[in-house]
Amino acid sequence: MKVKKIPLRMCTGCMEMKPKKELIRVVKSPEGEVSVDLTGKKSGRGAYVCKNAECLEKAFKAKRLSRNLDVVIDEEIYNRLRNEIENE
Repeated sequence: MKVKKIPLRMCTGCMEMKPKKELIRVVKSPEGEVSVDLTGKKSGRGAYVCKNAECLEKAFKAKRLSRNLDVVIDEEIYNRLRNEIENE
């Protein structure tokens, strides 16, 4: 029986490779709209953050999410990410 490969993605906060299921995806749609993608299936350019407040703060301070998605990210998106992490 074949072993199923687990997809890994890099967290923009701690810069560690982790399983995709353990991360939250932020996606920039082809129209340039930025949103939080909890399903991981929206079309567009994605960046990932751990479900950890420290990683989110590191990504926010270093502006890594903005750089990865080539767009300025509103405070609203960061607030939504904080709420998702706190509710986990």
